[in-house]
Amino acid sequence: MKLFSAEQIYSADKFTIEKQQITSDELMERAAVQIFNWMHLRLQGAPVKIHLFCGIGNNGGDGIALARHLQEHGYDIAVYVVNYSKTRSKDFLINMERLKERKVWPEFLDSDSTFPTIGKEDIIVDAIFGIGLNRPPSDWVIKLIAHFHKSQAFILSVDIPSGLFTDRVPENKEAVVKANFVLSFQTPKLVFFLPQTGIYLEQWEVLDIGLDQEFLMNTETEYELIAKNEVLPLYIPRTKFSHKGIYGHSLIIGGSYGKIGAVLLAAKSALQIGSGLVTAYVPKCGYNSLQTAIPEVMVITDGEETISNIDFEISPKVIGIGMGMGTGKDTVKALETFLKGNTMPLVIDADGLNMLAKHKELLSLLPAASILTPHPKELERLIGKWKDDFDKLNKTKAFSKKYDCIVVVKGAHTITIHKDKGYVNTTGNPGMATAGSGDVLAGALTGLVAQKYSPLHAAIFGVYLHGKSGDVAVERTGYQTLTASHLIESFGDAYLDLFKLPEVPVKEEKNSE
Repeated sequence: MKLFSAEQIYSADKFTIEKQQITSDELMERAAVQIFNWMHLRLQGAPVKIHLFCGIGNNGGDGIALARHLQEHGYDIAVYVVNYSKTRSKDFLINMERLKERKVWPEFLDSDSTFPTIGKEDIIVDAIFGIGLNRPPSDWVIKLIAHFHKSQAFILSVDIPSGLFTDRVPENKEAVVKANFVLSFQTPKLVFFLPQTGIYLEQWEVLDIGLDQEFLMNTETEYELIAKNEVLPLYIPRTKFSHKGIYGHSLIIGGSYGKIGAVLLAAKSALQIGSGLVTAYVPKCGYNSLQTAIPEVMVITDGEETISNIDFEISPKVIGIGMGMGTGKDTVKALETFLKGNTMPLVIDADGLNMLAKHKELLSLLPAASILTPHPKELERLIGKWKDDFDKLNKTKAFSKKYDCIVVVKGAHTITIHKDKGYVNTTGNPGMATAGSGDVLAGALTGLVAQKYSPLHAAIFGVYLHGKSGDVAVERTGYQTLTASHLIESFGDAYLDLFKLPEVPVKEEKNSE
């Protein structure tokens, strides 16, 4: 699913109005009807008090139009116009007249107003500011937002939580509505998925308001949201007469004394994700543990406790390197020598990234489309400090373009960056914040590249499967006891889930007797 910018949504509105020969207030009516249908389906006429707080722009117009539909269906409503400016949008005024024709008189709120009483069991519809907000709210509006939160009422935001910008992080956390639910028109917003802005909403759902499909299909976006429908076309099925050689040979290089487990997890992950063959290249101190723990994996050894020379005679299709490797002088030299002679696709993780960050001249030696999998601190060492989440993404894009690499920005919604494009993942859960989870991801991406997935597709698909395996596993373990090994064990279920159809409720036949 494409994540459109505010400017692109405005262009889609204009294109739709012109092509479908409708008025802008008719498009607003579509939005209001969709919100009403969503609410009515869940409330079924329940006698709950609904407070609609409407701004004086188009977001407020949506709220005013919604109020009319709620009133017509007998809901107990109170409508407030948040009078933060003297300028009103045309469609807001049109819907105000329609509301007054039905004898519904909004209460106008300004800086001198006493705020209305809101009960804990009431519902607040937040339609104050939309995606066009370009400056912080006034102090009295911030106090109104605090009044919402103090009431503990359920907050439903229209399109986006009021006070939240679409292209930057708010400076004042108290100036943004913390929504329990957001009904987003046509597409979710990028800010729903970033750590510094996603905290302002708990859940969201997209409402289709009929924006022109031709425009939406043909418009390129900077970011895409990745769910099952997006990864299914990437899946490469296995053929009946295939053999292990067809599915590639993965080489996992890493480990040092006390950190052999990282390689063990990565190698097992590469195997479990489907790599035909897997070899681990480790110091001699890891030989016994690897041969014992994963009999399916072959092992090559180097120095006693660290890797100081990377030399092998096998011909892998892809190499995953860096997990638990250490950053000692001899290991850095070994990495440099290896990179100078390597032509194989690479997945680089952990200490591999740390060595590149300390010796940035080595970055120019990476093959095109190498996959880098940094956690936040490793990313900072590579690209430098960032001001906020938007700055982080922009710097990562610049880094990706400069070195022609794919960067997997790990987080609650992991974002895969390739040059100017970002792919926002939707799977995963807080239980995956555990030791070894990153090693499992690096191994999985290596195993997918071995199976002839392109590096970009391997990164997008692998991140999705990694998160889905966590979602499957957490149903058995709970968040606190989920481990990296559980993720590997659940890859099979993650694959099978790709082809599960939604369950359709079976209607019981009534006995006619």
